[in-house]
Amino acid sequence: MPKQNGLFVGGVDGGGTTFKCCISTVEGEILRSERFVTERPKDTIDACADFFARCAKDGQPAEAIGIACFGPLDIDPQSANYGSILNTPKPGWSGFNVRNELAHGAGLPVVVDTDVNGALAAEMAWGAARGAKSAVYVTVGTGIGAGIFANGDFLGRPTHPEFGHIRVTRHRDDIYAGACSFHGDCLEGLASAPAVEARFGPPALMAADHPGWEIVACYLAQACISLTLTVRPEKIVLGGGLLLAPGLIDHIREQYAAMLNGYLDMPTDAVAQLIVLPGLGDNAGLLGGAQLALKRLAGE
Repeated sequence: MPKQNGLFVGGVDGGGTTFKCCISTVEGEILRSERFVTERPKDTIDACADFFARCAKDGQPAEAIGIACFGPLDIDPQSANYGSILNTPKPGWSGFNVRNELAHGAGLPVVVDTDVNGALAAEMAWGAARGAKSAVYVTVGTGIGAGIFANGDFLGRPTHPEFGHIRVTRHRDDIYAGACSFHGDCLEGLASAPAVEARFGPPALMAADHPGWEIVACYLAQACISLTLTVRPEKIVLGGGLLLAPGLIDHIREQYAAMLNGYLDMPTDAVAQLIVLPGLGDNAGLLGGAQLALKRLAGE
């Protein structure tokens, strides 16, 4: 098939459960995508490389590929281990270099960053944080992490924040010890999906009025307060599987406003504009990879 008009980039959303790949235009339109179960690292990356090879054969060749990947991850371009997964409980993935393996398999330039930094880059380019000069993307799922953009760059470079492990004040009715194997009752230990399931059952089966959501919202509201008082972002985007729970973001906004207690003089409608759901939905990470590739081509 002849090459189609336009410049195309590849995006990869590298998750601990699923890897997703896409071909995107420079405007963030996904033309083609596939997903693969995250299995052995080389098999998973080989499947990604095969996807991009088939796209090129069909007239949609990527000029570069961006990977928004689970971590912890070496994201320092000056590091000899740039693109390597660090110490992860995912069997076989510790020490595996996703960037080098995909670059070799696809024969293309590849850039890598954290899943949350990628999702935030996409939301700032095409989604809920478009036009913002400072923003945060918090993912709440199997774990909790945050990408923070301020003063023209992502916070924490050449490493990245470990926001899921900040301390939070316990809800008065919560006696759960916490799910984090390192810290017990840190933010991730109390508000991640495994922590919710451990004390309330599967989140997908919890009714919207289940009292457990008020406890979860308490911790996520504290996280948003901490971000507001330290970074003062224009947008806080809350993503991840747990935020699919009906009404959870409303509980978070309500508790955020109550905790702020009039400080900063933030009216209710301003809270709703500050704390938002992803504009790109489930494609935030995938388009995050595409946005990383575009930045690579632009020399950023």
